Amino acid sequence: MFGLSELAITLIVVAAVLAVKKLPELTRSAGKSARILKSEARAARDADEPGTPRVIQGETVEREDPGTDTGPRG
Repeated sequence: MFGLSELAITLIVVAAVLAVKKLPELTRSAGKSARILKSEARAARDADEPGTPRVIQGETVEREDPGTDTGPRG
């Protein structure tokens, strides 16, 4: 019969085999979380320094029909 130590070793081996499939996803998620944390820490540090210009990254969106602009007229 199996003792407690053999059962523990078997469970560890099964968990390791199952974890190998998820390992790339877990490392990718950890890297993404680290990048977000780093950028938030940098933003908090930059917010403490007055007079520093702030650049917000974004993307340019092309309009499909420029004649349908409903924004304010100036």
